[in-house]
Amino acid sequence: MRVSDLPLQNSQRSIARRGFWQRMLQQRYLYFMAIPFAIWVFLFSYLPLWGWTMAFQKFRVGQSFFDQKWVGFDNFRMLFQDDQFINAMRNTLAMSLMGLIAGFTVPIIFAVLLNEVRISFLKRFVQTVSYLPHFVSWVVVAGIITKMLSTDNGVVNQLLMNLHLINEPIAFMAKENLFWYVVTSADVWKETGWNAIIYLAAISGIGPELYEAARVDGASRLKQMWHITLPGIRSTIIILLIMSIGHLISIGFEKQFLLGNNLVKDKSEVLDLYALKYGLGMGRYSFGTAINIFNSVVSLILLFVANGIFKRVTKESIM
Repeated sequence: MRVSDLPLQNSQRSIARRGFWQRMLQQRYLYFMAIPFAIWVFLFSYLPLWGWTMAFQKFRVGQSFFDQKWVGFDNFRMLFQDDQFINAMRNTLAMSLMGLIAGFTVPIIFAVLLNEVRISFLKRFVQTVSYLPHFVSWVVVAGIITKMLSTDNGVVNQLLMNLHLINEPIAFMAKENLFWYVVTSADVWKETGWNAIIYLAAISGIGPELYEAARVDGASRLKQMWHITLPGIRSTIIILLIMSIGHLISIGFEKQFLLGNNLVKDKSEVLDLYALKYGLGMGRYSFGTAINIFNSVVSLILLFVANGIFKRVTKESIM
């Protein structure tokens, strides 16, 4: 670098700094509006991370932070040596993958098909009815699903028997090998309409002139969906897929807790339910914290890996 270049670089930095502060001044009201949300994120997302220290202690309620006994990674060693944890991890991954496949593809198909409905009243009616289950509590949904699958005049068993597909009612809620499918189906029914909203919004941003040109060229509606609609929402699909992969093992426990029973407990226990039962439920706060740290770290790794793969393959990224 030549000495004569230094004044020029200093001048450029000075201009850049002035430009930055000028933009700050111009957009000061936007920054002021963002301050409450930044405080909220700090208080409820970052400040609680201090509690992760419990995973490395033998935490006792009532003792100060400095009086707690530090045990290092003992809680994590107990976690990985527990057969119940391995079982919960297997159930979590299985139901997460099933939910990712079904719960991600079905809303896309639903949104694309709904976009092809030309009767506006029917389109609005179907969309409204489809996303209403999202606002229904899982307690109510579990009751509806249990009643529909009941062996005592349940709608599903009655339909299958009337179609002569079965000779006697099937105890869906008592069969371990069917529990994962019951949970996945219930989740898809509840969330499909709601998840399809963002795809419908993305589809509405596709220029109508593309469809007109395709019709002039003789493209059928199926080809228009395949060559115009789906490529038009490709970025939205990839971004939501990356985010879904990042939450692969963070599936909660409400569905499994409400739909499960003692007959299917080996298939219904997931990581969050395991943490609730063997952590908080037994007063083992350090052990429960270790479970949640494992959950968070794995989710973060999955998010970065998925984002890196899609960034390299499709040039799409959320970071």
